[in-house]
Amino acid sequence: MKNLKFLTLFGAVVFMLYSFSSVLQEEWVVPEKYQNMKNPTDPSVDLSIGKSLYAKHCQSCHGKEGYGDGKKADEVDGDLGDFSSEEFQAQTDGALFYKTSFGRDDMPDYTKKMPDDEDRWLIVNYMRTLKE
Repeated sequence: MKNLKFLTLFGAVVFMLYSFSSVLQEEWVVPEKYQNMKNPTDPSVDLSIGKSLYAKHCQSCHGKEGYGDGKKADEVDGDLGDFSSEEFQAQTDGALFYKTSFGRDDMPDYTKKMPDDEDRWLIVNYMRTLKE
């Protein structure tokens, strides 16, 4: 009986720790260097290039409107975000650039697919147009 109580308690503690650690992993920490980085591009220029790059590299997962409902969204673990939300739009351009550039988990690193930083900045500019 003591062993059963111990195993039950141990199982509950392990479950709680696992649940807590998965919550901690949800936060996407952006280094301060990027958090405060200024966007060197003009959002009113080359927006069509940003839209085209978004369609090519992002839309399949994040969806046409940025709701996280792209055709590949079901293949991805985790939350794809909603680019139209206030929470998403409140992020700095530098934070969005960092996340777009380096990814994490199922989000790929795009520094090799798009080695030109300006292309990723243009995507950031386009993502800003997806707000509600």
